[in-house]
Amino acid sequence: MLIDMRTYSCRPGTIKKHLALYEKLGKPAQTKHLGQPLAYMQCESGNPNEYVHMWVYDSAGDRQTKRAAMQADPDWIAYLGESAKLGALESQTNKLMTPVDFFPLPQNGG
Repeated sequence: MLIDMRTYSCRPGTIKKHLALYEKLGKPAQTKHLGQPLAYMQCESGNPNEYVHMWVYDSAGDRQTKRAAMQADPDWIAYLGESAKLGALESQTNKLMTPVDFFPLPQNGG
């Protein structure tokens, strides 16, 4: 199992608009290819302009295949264009992680 943990920071005052745009245009296209995320969370403490989401894959190959299909999807491409026009995103950090044996993740699909 491979977890893709993504942390994004938005310009101050833009996170609500960015998340609303994602909910309307990005979420349908992304979940069509990746399934439901393990988590999609906005910071309650720390940086209020930051959010994190985590996606579960069977392997690096599974991740590569699903993300390639998503990147080729016209709906996802349209979302990326609208997101760029909004200009809310400042930074992105990705970490590929695996769970430890003594705390396995619940099997809820991915």
